[in-house]
Amino acid sequence: MANNFKSYANKNVGTSAATVYTCPSSTQTTLIGLSMANTSTSPITTDAYVTRSAVNYYLVKGATVPVGGSLVIVGGDQKVVLQPSDVLYILNNAATSGDCFASLLEIT
Repeated sequence: MANNFKSYANKNVGTSAATVYTCPSSTQTTLIGLSMANTSTSPITTDAYVTRSAVNYYLVKGATVPVGGSLVIVGGDQKVVLQPSDVLYILNNAATSGDCFASLLEIT
């Protein structure tokens, strides 16, 4: 088994769901960190969810991110295991209002 640490960034996340990560076939992935930083001049709300077999499972829904602040959605003691074909999405309630960063461990 190969273990590979990876990171993904999404700039200017807005009101359309941005794909952060898609879990490849024959791979299990551990999401070890997921953060959203507010880059706008007003508070924003953010949603993060995983789609598995056409069903959305929310990690956070409508969480407030203050001006100049960030929200750690996954981190610390919390980890999320993604299965092949799972897709991680994130979106905000305002256009181009945040930057997202994800850290993952892929196991193949």
